[in-house]
Amino acid sequence: MRYQPFGNTGLFVSELCLGTMTFGGQGELWSQIGDLQQSDAERLIGRALDAGINFIDTADVYSQGQSEVITGQALKNLNVARDDVVVATKVFGETGAGVNARGLTRYHIMEGVKASLKRLQLDHIDLYQVHGFDPATPIEETVRALNTLVEHGHVRYVGVSNWAAWQIMKALGIAERHGLARFESLQAYYTLAGRDLERDIVPLLQSETLGLMVWSPLAGGLLSGKYGRDKHAEAGSRRTTFDFPPVDVERAYDCIDVMQRMAETKRVSVAQIALAWLLHQRAVTSVIIGAKRTDQLDDNIAATGVRLSEAERAELDAVSALPAEYPGWMLERQGDYRRQQLADATR
Repeated sequence: MRYQPFGNTGLFVSELCLGTMTFGGQGELWSQIGDLQQSDAERLIGRALDAGINFIDTADVYSQGQSEVITGQALKNLNVARDDVVVATKVFGETGAGVNARGLTRYHIMEGVKASLKRLQLDHIDLYQVHGFDPATPIEETVRALNTLVEHGHVRYVGVSNWAAWQIMKALGIAERHGLARFESLQAYYTLAGRDLERDIVPLLQSETLGLMVWSPLAGGLLSGKYGRDKHAEAGSRRTTFDFPPVDVERAYDCIDVMQRMAETKRVSVAQIALAWLLHQRAVTSVIIGAKRTDQLDDNIAATGVRLSEAERAELDAVSALPAEYPGWMLERQGDYRRQQLADATR
C-alpha cells in the first residue's frame, strides 16, 4: 500500500480509501446499494486496516446517518488508535424535515458537523467535504462556515465533491483572498468508462495542488467483470436496481473487451485492471473502494499490486479516449508549438 500526499498539506493517505456507502441499508435508495450491519462492517474495516488502508470515507446522508453510526462504533470496537485513521465525511444533503435541514448554509453546516461528530463518536473530523453544489447559498458563506469549523478544531481539513471547475476555482479564490481554509481535495467520479473529469477539472487540480478522491471507480459495478456485450446484469444486481452513474454502455464495452484480455494475461480480475488504471493516473490521490463481502474487498485491494506497462496504459487510454470538444481541441492546436518550445528548452 502506497501513501500519497493529500492536496497541499503534509498529510499522507493510503492510495485506497474504504467507502462505507454499503453500511446500514436504511432508506429505499441506500438499501439498493448495501445493508451491512455492525459485525459485517467491522470485518470489512478490520480487513482494510490490516491491508494498510488508513483512509475511511462516509457521509451524513448514507443510510440516513446509520453509516456514520456503524463506522464510528466499528472504530471503537476495533480499538483503532485515532492517529492511525483519517476519517472523512460530508455535508449537504437533506437530514431532516425542516426547510433548513439541507444545503451549504452556515446554519446547516454547523448543525451537520455536530450531528456527524456525535454519530461517529469522534472529537474531530479529519476531512469534512461539501457533498454537492448549493445554488441557493453564496459560495462565500459556505467557505466562511467551513473555515470556522477548522478554527474551532472540529475539522482538520475541508474538501469538495461534485462541483464544476469554475465553482471550485471561485471557492479557492475566496479562501485565498480572505485567508480562509481552502478546499484540499475533490471527490469525484472518474473511470475508464467516464473520463469527463480530464477536460477541465484535472488541469485545475494539478494547477492548484488539490487531491483527487475517486468515487465509484468501477462505474457502479459495470467494470467489475460481471458485464459485457454478452454478459448482462442479473436480476436484482446493482446495475438493474440502481443504474448509476450514467455510462455510455457501448464505449464501456469497448473498454471491457480490452480489460478482459489484459486481465486474462495477468491472471487478475477485470476490476483490478480498472482500479490499476486509476492508480496509475498522476492526478489521483486515493481511490474509494466499497464492498459487501471481504472477498470483494480483497480483490480490490490486490489492485495495488497490478502494474500496467506503458504500452498497456496507452491501449487503455486509446480505447477510452474522450471525443474532442471545444475549446480543448483549439487549446491543443494553438499551444502545441509553445509546449514543444518549452520541452526543447528544458531538455
